[in-house]
Amino acid sequence: MSLPSEQPIYDKILVDIVQYVYHTAIPSLLAYERARIALLDALGCAIETMSTSPECRAMLGPTVPGTIVPHGFHLPGTSYILDPVKGAFDMGSMIRYLDHNDAYPGAEWGHPSDNLGALLAVADWQSRTPSENRITLHTLLTAQIKAYEIQGVLQVSNAFNRHGLDHTIFVKVASTALTSYLLKLPEKQALAALSQAWQDGHPLRTFRQAPNAGPRKGWAAGDACMRAVHLNLLTMAGQPGAPSVLTASQWGFHHAIMQGKDLVAARPYRSWVMESVFFKLIPAEGHAISAAEAALAIAVQLKSRGLSADGDVKTVYIRTQKAAMTIVNKRGKLHNAADRDHCLQYIIAVILLKGSVIDTADYMDDSPWAQDTRVDNLREKMVVVEDEAFTQDYHDQ
Repeated sequence: MSLPSEQPIYDKILVDIVQYVYHTAIPSLLAYERARIALLDALGCAIETMSTSPECRAMLGPTVPGTIVPHGFHLPGTSYILDPVKGAFDMGSMIRYLDHNDAYPGAEWGHPSDNLGALLAVADWQSRTPSENRITLHTLLTAQIKAYEIQGVLQVSNAFNRHGLDHTIFVKVASTALTSYLLKLPEKQALAALSQAWQDGHPLRTFRQAPNAGPRKGWAAGDACMRAVHLNLLTMAGQPGAPSVLTASQWGFHHAIMQGKDLVAARPYRSWVMESVFFKLIPAEGHAISAAEAALAIAVQLKSRGLSADGDVKTVYIRTQKAAMTIVNKRGKLHNAADRDHCLQYIIAVILLKGSVIDTADYMDDSPWAQDTRVDNLREKMVVVEDEAFTQDYHDQ
């Protein structure tokens, strides 16, 4: 059977994204106010990582030690001056590594501020490079709002976890689109770069799930940011796109990855996601935060009654939504900090025993809680079930 060889027009999903990026104004003052807060929150997360995570610090800096890139990206909190590709990886990883940055729900859960790894690296690099492309803070915030929106709108209705893939696909796509915008690529090249983002092989979700949960989940966003910048630079060098990357028969994303299911944009792109993004006050996987708050309230009650979590609690019964059952419901041995911060039972146990909010340090291998047998004993007493009403409410947007 012969296949058609005519060059198709670009898929509608790609066209809609580029039209939004290049032509939609953001009139919402609330969106810009929230974007400023979100930017500060992300920078705070990055500095927290720098000050507390030797594991992440070991990955930072130029690919070849000692390299200083002329007019390069100045990585906050360090003396490194990096090319924008490695800078995007480092910045994205610093923001995401401790699982403390903002979040947005949907059929797929994600963290829109992950995109700032690419946006900050490119904006700083461009502003230091001798050219007319001086990027103002307003332009950066506009790009941030739009990156949040693209990722969030696509997250609402498209669950890559059901296909074993990681949600950072959305980061790569949104960051690619807005990096094109910051680099002032023509729209045709923006479409080409965006098609390349979808055309990539995509990361498995293995590193977020037992028994292989590990620290890659902390740098997966940095990896997506790095790829987004690199794809734009390749496009600037003349590489063409793949117009029907999503819809091509047999070889397209819908057929090869989604088993014939089409991607869906849940609503028109505006500024909704930035206006309703969720800031994490507790450094825990998002689906565990309401349980963490409940555990804190119960810990206070136990203390007021002279009771202890390890000696007086017979059973801990937890109702939650389906996403939490998939992502953070874990039994058995936990192997590292990344495993612990994605374990609902560990988070609840530490809070009940500690009597206060869990901290980033409480997940680390050298934390006393990581070796405390009372934590595992309490985990064994926990029963976790899905409440279908919670699941329905979770998806009701």
